[in-house]
Amino acid sequence: MIRGFGGLDTSEERKLAYQGFNVGSVYPLKRGENYVYEGFILKLMKAGWQFHDATNVVGFYPNESTEEPPEGSIIPPLDTLPKGFFHGDRIIIDPAMALSLLKNAEDPCKTFWVFRYYDLEHREFATYGKALVRLIDFIQALATANGKSTPKVNIVAHSMGGLIVREAVQITYPLSGRSAADHINKIVTLGTPHGGITFQVFNDLRWAKMLGLSAADDLDRFNPDNQKDPYQPNSLPNLQKCFPLERLLCVAGTNYRSYSIGSSSFGNRLFSVANEFGANYNRSDGLVKITNALVPDAPRAFVHKCHGGFDSLLTARESFEIATRFFFGDVRVRLRLMKAQVTRGFDIFGRSEFFFGIAVKPRKLDFELFHQSREAENCYGPFHQSDFDDPNPAFGWAGEDRLIWEGFLNSNLRDRSTDLVLRAEFYVGERDLLGIGFSDNVIFHRQYYVRAVRDEKLHLELHSNENFMRQESVFPESRMHEVEAGWQFEIDGRGFKATCQLELDYIPEDGLPVPIRPQPGHEKEDLLMA
Repeated sequence: MIRGFGGLDTSEERKLAYQGFNVGSVYPLKRGENYVYEGFILKLMKAGWQFHDATNVVGFYPNESTEEPPEGSIIPPLDTLPKGFFHGDRIIIDPAMALSLLKNAEDPCKTFWVFRYYDLEHREFATYGKALVRLIDFIQALATANGKSTPKVNIVAHSMGGLIVREAVQITYPLSGRSAADHINKIVTLGTPHGGITFQVFNDLRWAKMLGLSAADDLDRFNPDNQKDPYQPNSLPNLQKCFPLERLLCVAGTNYRSYSIGSSSFGNRLFSVANEFGANYNRSDGLVKITNALVPDAPRAFVHKCHGGFDSLLTARESFEIATRFFFGDVRVRLRLMKAQVTRGFDIFGRSEFFFGIAVKPRKLDFELFHQSREAENCYGPFHQSDFDDPNPAFGWAGEDRLIWEGFLNSNLRDRSTDLVLRAEFYVGERDLLGIGFSDNVIFHRQYYVRAVRDEKLHLELHSNENFMRQESVFPESRMHEVEAGWQFEIDGRGFKATCQLELDYIPEDGLPVPIRPQPGHEKEDLLMA
């Protein structure tokens, strides 16, 4: 777990024992488990995971330790670990901590670690990357020494923490002749400026160096121009060459209004990204533009929280639920917009543009795992064609073939007595780009319930209300239409009608997702139920 920090001084950050991952939030209008969220740290500990602080294990020293320990001088059971952990670099493992962890009876595969990179006293990304890789190697060696097979690690990274992970993935591992994909299972980034920060002041690294800033390297990574350069190994276009993008989830915040640093919100509106039409929009979490928080072709999730603070991406239960489902979920759900037609709302005086969005909430959670709304300013669009078939909308789809949402869930569908239910809230809005006519019309806004249930085989149903919850039986009249690729259903109302398609994939513990198809005779048809 790595929290971001890009300021000029780290003194305040050093006082945060858990980098803020322990800070939770309270939802006064909620009940039960949804009332209090304790933060990432407490939530994992209550689930049986053991906490460790990487600062106590990985150290950075002024001088390189080149002298190899004499033969037989290493205390057992330290001799089961590679000798290179303890010498040969400025970044080494503390032998006393290593000995303590080896003697501990805990399962290394049920541990989680906070990586306080700024404790290394050397603010360069090369140092951060080496220390992170050294920590991952040590965790894997611990597991092997305890009789486990070599595991891969999962990483949650907030803000600049995601850029540190990319340093390890794109530079540190390749320089050592290794692939990050062999050591890292999945990565979740929370508000990471993958595309830089639009209002970056120090666009030229020379100015930062002339001022003698220790954070010059940090500031350089926030420069959008440096992230776009394909000739730089740490730039965004090279990420997919070093790590499978389907194993990277980008969580973007959308509530810039609640971010406490008002100058950042102003800067985001003043320095817009391409096709945002200047100050008309502020698609950001208050610090990072939504577009810059996403990696093209990688899964994404939207949370209506700001970048940092007590009610932010870092402290929201939504982030925890999304991350753990991505790490450990057994079903991937994809929702596509097959056909669409807007039938009203065209402003004859101005220039109408339309936005399409969806919010998704699974049953038993009192909050959304994916959020799009007019308030969040993160809906797909703007579209000027009534069928949403514009070739290049400014805020494009989640993937090819008009992919709307890609989510990961923990299902109970192997049990015949249970079902899986999602609430999908669709929204279509209109806005007059010229501001002349009747702008900001709500064209369509309606909730649907998608239910997956096993009878003789897997069926998907569409409901417009909660009546199906009164009994666990199957509702044949509500079944979705089965097609080759998945299940299709219609949404229809005053002003808008569309056809959507749901696709399900089973995610085994090891291996690639396997499609679940409804067509009879398909060999994988009922794999989820097997």
